[in-house]
Amino acid sequence: MDPGAAAPRRGKRPKSGDPVVDRALTLLAAFSADHRALGLAELSRRAGMPRSTTSRLAARLREWGALERDEQGRFVVGLRLFEIASLAPRSHGLREVALPYLEDLHEVTRQHVLLAVRDGAEALLVERLSARAAVEVAYRVGGRMPLHDTGVGLVLLADADPAFRDEQFALLESPAAVAELRRRLADVQRLGVAVFDRKRPAPVSSVAAPVRDHAERIVAAVSIVVPAGSAKPQAYEQVVRAAALAISRGMGSRRGTRTSRPAQ
Repeated sequence: MDPGAAAPRRGKRPKSGDPVVDRALTLLAAFSADHRALGLAELSRRAGMPRSTTSRLAARLREWGALERDEQGRFVVGLRLFEIASLAPRSHGLREVALPYLEDLHEVTRQHVLLAVRDGAEALLVERLSARAAVEVAYRVGGRMPLHDTGVGLVLLADADPAFRDEQFALLESPAAVAELRRRLADVQRLGVAVFDRKRPAPVSSVAAPVRDHAERIVAAVSIVVPAGSAKPQAYEQVVRAAALAISRGMGSRRGTRTSRPAQ
Protein backbone atom coordinates (compact mmCIF):
# COMPACT_ATOMS: atom_id res chain seq x y z
CA MET A 1 0.00 0.00 0.00
CA ASP A 2 1.22 3.48 -0.81
CA PRO A 3 2.37 5.05 2.53
CA GLY A 4 0.82 8.32 1.43
CA ALA A 5 -2.55 6.83 0.63
CA ALA A 6 -5.46 7.55 2.96
CA ALA A 7 -6.31 4.72 5.34
CA PRO A 8 -9.59 2.97 4.55
CA ARG A 9 -12.57 4.00 6.69
CA ARG A 10 -13.61 1.37 9.21
CA GLY A 11 -16.99 0.48 10.65
CA LYS A 12 -19.05 0.57 7.44
CA ARG A 13 -19.43 -2.01 4.74
CA PRO A 14 -19.53 -0.83 1.14
CA LYS A 15 -22.93 -0.94 -0.48
CA SER A 16 -23.43 -4.05 -2.56
CA GLY A 17 -26.61 -5.50 -3.99
CA ASP A 18 -30.07 -4.63 -2.74
CA PRO A 19 -30.45 -2.94 0.65
CA VAL A 20 -31.51 -5.34 3.40
CA VAL A 21 -34.92 -3.69 3.75
CA ASP A 22 -35.62 -4.21 0.03
CA ARG A 23 -34.70 -7.87 0.30
CA ALA A 24 -36.90 -8.29 3.37
CA LEU A 25 -39.85 -6.73 1.56
CA THR A 26 -39.20 -8.96 -1.47
CA LEU A 27 -39.30 -11.94 0.84
CA LEU A 28 -42.68 -10.90 2.24
CA ALA A 29 -43.99 -10.24 -1.27
CA ALA A 30 -43.32 -13.89 -2.13
CA PHE A 31 -46.49 -14.80 -0.22
CA SER A 32 -49.82 -14.58 -2.00
CA ALA A 33 -53.38 -15.88 -1.78
CA ASP A 34 -52.24 -19.04 -3.60
CA HIS A 35 -48.98 -19.32 -1.66
CA ARG A 36 -49.81 -18.73 2.00
CA ALA A 37 -47.32 -21.23 3.43
CA LEU A 38 -43.83 -21.66 1.95
CA GLY A 39 -40.95 -23.94 2.78
CA LEU A 40 -37.46 -22.46 2.75
CA ALA A 41 -36.62 -23.76 -0.74
CA GLU A 42 -39.85 -22.44 -2.26
CA LEU A 43 -39.54 -19.13 -0.44
CA SER A 44 -35.99 -18.77 -1.77
CA ARG A 45 -37.13 -19.56 -5.31
CA ARG A 46 -40.13 -17.22 -5.30
CA ALA A 47 -38.08 -14.38 -3.81
CA GLY A 48 -35.19 -14.96 -6.22
CA MET A 49 -32.63 -15.06 -3.42
CA PRO A 50 -29.94 -17.55 -2.38
CA ARG A 51 -31.14 -20.04 0.19
CA SER A 52 -28.64 -18.84 2.80
CA THR A 53 -29.82 -15.22 2.44
CA THR A 54 -33.44 -16.31 2.58
CA SER A 55 -32.83 -18.34 5.74
CA ARG A 56 -31.07 -15.46 7.46
CA LEU A 57 -33.70 -12.86 6.57
CA ALA A 58 -36.59 -15.19 7.39
CA ALA A 59 -35.13 -15.86 10.81
CA ARG A 60 -34.87 -12.13 11.50
CA LEU A 61 -38.43 -11.54 10.29
CA ARG A 62 -39.62 -14.33 12.62
CA GLU A 63 -37.95 -12.64 15.56
CA TRP A 64 -39.83 -9.42 14.77
CA GLY A 65 -43.12 -11.24 14.21
CA ALA A 66 -43.54 -10.63 10.48
CA LEU A 67 -43.22 -14.35 9.80
CA GLU A 68 -44.25 -17.44 11.74
CA ARG A 69 -43.92 -21.23 11.27
CA ASP A 70 -46.94 -23.49 10.76
CA GLU A 71 -47.31 -27.09 11.98
CA GLN A 72 -45.31 -28.39 9.02
CA GLY A 73 -42.48 -25.95 9.65
CA ARG A 74 -43.33 -23.79 6.64
CA PHE A 75 -43.16 -20.02 6.80
CA VAL A 76 -46.43 -18.07 6.99
CA VAL A 77 -47.20 -14.37 7.40
CA GLY A 78 -47.12 -13.36 11.07
CA LEU A 79 -49.75 -11.56 13.12
CA ARG A 80 -47.45 -8.58 13.66
CA LEU A 81 -48.00 -7.60 10.03
CA PHE A 82 -51.77 -7.79 10.51
CA GLU A 83 -51.41 -5.54 13.57
CA ILE A 84 -49.45 -2.96 11.60
CA ALA A 85 -51.66 -3.18 8.50
CA SER A 86 -54.78 -2.54 10.59
CA LEU A 87 -53.47 0.98 11.26
CA ALA A 88 -53.56 2.00 7.58
CA PRO A 89 -55.81 5.10 7.53
CA ARG A 90 -57.21 4.43 4.04
CA SER A 91 -58.68 1.14 5.21
CA HIS A 92 -59.10 1.34 8.98
CA GLY A 93 -60.90 4.69 9.25
CA LEU A 94 -63.05 3.95 6.23
CA ARG A 95 -63.88 0.44 7.42
CA GLU A 96 -64.76 1.66 10.90
CA VAL A 97 -67.25 4.17 9.48
CA ALA A 98 -68.62 1.80 6.86
CA LEU A 99 -69.07 -1.41 8.82
CA PRO A 100 -72.48 -0.67 10.44
CA TYR A 101 -73.95 0.26 7.04
CA LEU A 102 -72.35 -2.74 5.35
CA GLU A 103 -73.92 -4.95 8.00
CA ASP A 104 -77.33 -3.38 7.33
CA LEU A 105 -76.89 -3.93 3.59
CA HIS A 106 -75.85 -7.51 4.19
CA GLU A 107 -78.84 -8.12 6.46
CA VAL A 108 -81.23 -6.82 3.80
CA THR A 109 -79.74 -8.67 0.83
CA ARG A 110 -78.12 -11.77 2.41
CA GLN A 111 -75.54 -11.60 -0.35
CA HIS A 112 -71.89 -10.62 -0.65
CA VAL A 113 -71.23 -7.01 0.35
CA LEU A 114 -67.88 -5.52 -0.70
CA LEU A 115 -66.00 -2.34 0.19
CA ALA A 116 -62.97 -1.45 -1.93
CA VAL A 117 -60.51 1.37 -2.57
CA ARG A 118 -58.29 2.03 -5.58
CA ASP A 119 -54.62 1.20 -5.16
CA GLY A 120 -52.75 1.99 -8.35
CA ALA A 121 -54.24 0.04 -11.24
CA GLU A 122 -56.30 -2.30 -9.06
CA ALA A 123 -59.11 -2.26 -6.54
CA LEU A 124 -58.13 -3.39 -3.04
CA LEU A 125 -60.83 -5.12 -1.00
CA VAL A 126 -60.89 -3.74 2.56
CA GLU A 127 -64.08 -5.48 3.77
CA ARG A 128 -66.36 -8.30 2.69
CA LEU A 129 -69.47 -9.65 4.38
CA SER A 130 -70.87 -12.92 3.04
CA ALA A 131 -73.78 -15.20 3.73
CA ARG A 132 -73.05 -18.92 3.84
CA ALA A 133 -75.39 -19.64 0.93
CA ALA A 134 -74.20 -16.71 -1.21
CA VAL A 135 -72.82 -17.33 -4.69
CA GLU A 136 -69.13 -18.21 -5.02
CA VAL A 137 -66.72 -15.30 -5.49
CA ALA A 138 -62.93 -15.27 -5.61
CA TYR A 139 -62.36 -12.07 -3.62
CA ARG A 140 -60.89 -11.94 -0.11
CA VAL A 141 -60.19 -9.08 2.28
CA GLY A 142 -56.79 -7.69 1.35
CA GLY A 143 -57.10 -9.14 -2.14
CA ARG A 144 -56.90 -7.19 -5.37
CA MET A 145 -59.47 -6.96 -8.13
CA PRO A 146 -59.31 -5.63 -11.70
CA LEU A 147 -60.76 -2.18 -12.23
CA HIS A 148 -62.32 -2.94 -15.62
CA ASP A 149 -63.92 -6.24 -14.65
CA THR A 150 -65.72 -5.64 -11.32
CA GLY A 151 -68.53 -3.38 -10.14
CA VAL A 152 -66.42 -1.58 -7.53
CA GLY A 153 -63.59 -1.32 -10.04
CA LEU A 154 -65.79 0.40 -12.62
CA VAL A 155 -66.92 2.98 -10.04
CA LEU A 156 -63.32 3.73 -9.08
CA LEU A 157 -62.07 3.76 -12.68
CA ALA A 158 -64.86 6.09 -13.81
CA ASP A 159 -63.57 8.67 -11.30
CA ALA A 160 -59.90 8.35 -12.33
CA ASP A 161 -58.22 11.04 -14.39
CA PRO A 162 -58.43 10.68 -18.20
CA ALA A 163 -54.73 9.87 -18.62
CA PHE A 164 -55.01 6.93 -16.23
CA ARG A 165 -58.14 5.67 -17.97
CA ASP A 166 -56.32 5.84 -21.31
CA GLU A 167 -53.57 3.64 -19.83
CA GLN A 168 -56.19 1.08 -18.85
CA PHE A 169 -57.78 1.17 -22.31
CA ALA A 170 -54.39 0.42 -23.84
CA LEU A 171 -54.22 -2.84 -21.87
CA LEU A 172 -57.38 -4.27 -23.41
CA GLU A 173 -57.25 -6.84 -26.18
CA SER A 174 -59.36 -5.24 -28.89
CA PRO A 175 -61.01 -2.00 -30.02
CA ALA A 176 -64.37 -3.62 -29.26
CA ALA A 177 -63.32 -4.19 -25.63
CA VAL A 178 -62.19 -0.57 -25.37
CA ALA A 179 -65.50 0.68 -26.77
CA GLU A 180 -67.44 -1.50 -24.32
CA LEU A 181 -65.42 -0.25 -21.34
CA ARG A 182 -65.88 3.37 -22.46
CA ARG A 183 -69.61 2.77 -22.62
CA ARG A 184 -69.69 1.22 -19.15
CA LEU A 185 -67.71 4.10 -17.64
CA ALA A 186 -69.96 6.67 -19.32
CA ASP A 187 -72.97 4.90 -17.79
CA VAL A 188 -71.37 5.02 -14.33
CA GLN A 189 -70.62 8.73 -14.68
CA ARG A 190 -74.16 9.42 -15.89
CA LEU A 191 -76.06 7.22 -13.43
CA GLY A 192 -73.76 7.32 -10.42
CA VAL A 193 -73.91 3.53 -10.09
CA ALA A 194 -72.30 0.55 -11.82
CA VAL A 195 -74.28 -2.54 -12.82
CA PHE A 196 -71.97 -5.31 -13.98
CA ASP A 197 -72.36 -8.97 -15.01
CA ARG A 198 -69.54 -11.49 -14.75
CA LYS A 199 -69.43 -15.18 -15.71
CA ARG A 200 -66.45 -16.48 -13.69
CA PRO A 201 -65.91 -18.21 -11.29
CA ALA A 202 -69.74 -18.30 -11.14
CA PRO A 203 -72.27 -16.16 -13.04
CA VAL A 204 -72.90 -13.07 -10.90
CA SER A 205 -74.26 -9.56 -11.11
CA SER A 206 -72.79 -6.69 -9.17
CA VAL A 207 -74.25 -3.30 -8.24
CA ALA A 208 -71.78 -0.70 -6.95
CA ALA A 209 -71.93 2.93 -5.83
CA PRO A 210 -69.27 5.50 -4.84
CA VAL A 211 -68.28 6.59 -1.34
CA ARG A 212 -67.17 10.21 -0.97
CA ASP A 213 -65.20 12.04 1.72
CA HIS A 214 -65.51 15.55 3.18
CA ALA A 215 -64.01 17.06 0.01
CA GLU A 216 -66.53 15.15 -2.14
CA ARG A 217 -63.75 12.99 -3.57
CA ILE A 218 -64.59 9.38 -4.38
CA VAL A 219 -62.46 7.40 -1.93
CA ALA A 220 -64.09 3.97 -2.12
CA ALA A 221 -66.87 1.91 -3.67
CA VAL A 222 -69.45 -0.34 -2.03
CA SER A 223 -71.23 -3.14 -3.85
CA ILE A 224 -73.34 -6.24 -3.54
CA VAL A 225 -72.71 -9.38 -5.60
CA VAL A 226 -75.72 -11.60 -6.35
CA PRO A 227 -76.27 -14.74 -8.46
CA ALA A 228 -76.92 -13.86 -12.09
CA GLY A 229 -80.60 -14.20 -12.93
CA SER A 230 -81.78 -14.27 -9.29
CA ALA A 231 -83.27 -10.81 -9.67
CA LYS A 232 -82.73 -7.81 -11.88
CA PRO A 233 -79.61 -6.02 -10.59
CA GLN A 234 -81.46 -2.71 -10.83
CA ALA A 235 -83.68 -3.93 -7.98
CA TYR A 236 -80.70 -3.51 -5.65
CA GLU A 237 -79.66 -0.05 -6.81
CA GLN A 238 -81.65 1.84 -4.20
CA VAL A 239 -80.26 -0.02 -1.18
CA VAL A 240 -76.69 0.13 -2.48
CA ARG A 241 -76.99 3.87 -3.16
CA ALA A 242 -78.44 4.40 0.33
CA ALA A 243 -75.58 2.49 1.98
CA ALA A 244 -72.95 4.38 -0.04
CA LEU A 245 -74.57 7.70 0.82
CA ALA A 246 -74.71 6.85 4.54
CA ILE A 247 -71.03 5.87 4.54
CA SER A 248 -70.20 9.07 2.64
CA ARG A 249 -71.94 11.15 5.28
CA GLY A 250 -69.91 9.34 7.92
CA MET A 251 -66.79 10.31 5.98
CA GLY A 252 -67.86 13.97 6.03
CA SER A 253 -69.64 14.30 2.69
CA ARG A 254 -72.54 16.75 2.57
CA ARG A 255 -74.24 15.17 -0.42
CA GLY A 256 -77.85 14.31 0.16
CA THR A 257 -78.29 17.05 2.78
CA ARG A 258 -79.89 20.45 2.36
CA THR A 259 -76.49 22.11 2.35
CA SER A 260 -75.04 19.83 -0.32
CA ARG A 261 -73.83 21.39 -3.51
CA PRO A 262 -75.24 20.19 -6.82
CA ALA A 263 -73.42 17.40 -8.64
CA GLN A 264 -70.89 18.67 -11.16
